[in-house]
Amino acid sequence: MNTTTTLAPAGALTLNQGYFARRGWGDWLFALLVIGGAIYAFQRYHGAMDVYEKGILAGTVPVMIWLGWAWRPLRTLMLVVAACSLLAIVSYDGDLRRGDSVFWLKYFLSSQSAILWMSMLFFISTAFYWAGMFVRGAGDTLEGLGSKMAWVAVALALIGTMVRWYEGHQMGPGIGHIPVSNLYEVFVLFAWITALFYLYYEEQYATRAMGAFVMLVVSASVGFLLWYTLVREAHEIQPLIPALQSWWMKLHVPANFIGYGTFALAAMLGFAYLMKQQAEETRWYKLAPIWLLGVALCFVPIAFRQRGVGEAGGSYWVGYAIIAALIVGGILLGRRRIVERLPSLQVLDDVMYKSIAVGFAFFTIATVLGALWAAEAWGGYWSWDPKETWALIVWLNYAAWLHMRLMKGLRGSVAAWWAVAGLAVTTFAFIGVNMFLSGLHSYGSL
Repeated sequence: MNTTTTLAPAGALTLNQGYFARRGWGDWLFALLVIGGAIYAFQRYHGAMDVYEKGILAGTVPVMIWLGWAWRPLRTLMLVVAACSLLAIVSYDGDLRRGDSVFWLKYFLSSQSAILWMSMLFFISTAFYWAGMFVRGAGDTLEGLGSKMAWVAVALALIGTMVRWYEGHQMGPGIGHIPVSNLYEVFVLFAWITALFYLYYEEQYATRAMGAFVMLVVSASVGFLLWYTLVREAHEIQPLIPALQSWWMKLHVPANFIGYGTFALAAMLGFAYLMKQQAEETRWYKLAPIWLLGVALCFVPIAFRQRGVGEAGGSYWVGYAIIAALIVGGILLGRRRIVERLPSLQVLDDVMYKSIAVGFAFFTIATVLGALWAAEAWGGYWSWDPKETWALIVWLNYAAWLHMRLMKGLRGSVAAWWAVAGLAVTTFAFIGVNMFLSGLHSYGSL
């Protein structure tokens, strides 16, 4: 048998290109735009920044460049958000009264307008994703529209956040702050972080069918946001209380909500996993995941109504509960069709694991940062405040989940049930503590 071997010319070595050598002109142009934007921000606002904020700005530049290089859609998102935010700032021209007379400020780019558009588009996105589950022959098209709506909603959430930051500084000395200081602002943060992480996994796994489940929790958070705006006028920008007047807030809160968002994402995929696994069951007690989703979706609005957390909006929660019951009924009746659209159990399990791993890493960072912040604000790293105690419970829950996964090979329905139960623990740490308990973190109370 003759064997022919082709040798490369002497001295010609085939090497893997280095990280920077693989960058194209578009990558470098994006990097220059990010650096130019940071220089512009520093030149214009350095007088209002302390040394820590300047350090955060400098550290943000390489992170944004790396993210834009790693995931190209994020690059487009950053540029759109930056352009629209700058348009809003230029349109205000230092006078917030122009928000009532400039067309695109009044209807699109003021913080409240952008966030209201975000809310509507997240609802529409959820509807398209679910329509894609049931409409035969048009599922991919409808889910594609749901994905596009989610991207636009994320962009508007970020635009609203950036413009709100600017508006606060224009209201007077000591009022402006990064908008992550109260429940209204962090629910916006939670919504876009959860959606953005989902959109990343959607692209990586080339399936949009998971969106129907993930966007349910995003829409639920938007529903709470709208109620909170209605009864508390929470969209009004208020000065920070002394305990929150710290640069630690700019790091601790976003890291915390990356954890909350990815834990919620994992829980909804855990629910999808259980539903796919048990879709052929006809015995009602074997359909426990669907019943539990209904209980969860309906219990929260009923609890809010009974607790009287708002002086108004009782009928709002009745409507919320009715819609939740209809959603669960639709899932129950159409479960076989839904399961046909869902990706494999292996994909759902893998995304669930990766979401919890990312969330746990950021939640750990947030917990450490919170301890450092507490030492500066209250003189001690840990005080067993209810919020701190429940944050520890959340951390221990997911630490145990990951330990069992990595050491014992945790998979399947047990992992999924655990992820779903984790959402209940996380939700109580996020909202329940504010509703039922009091302590040093009561400035976020309902």
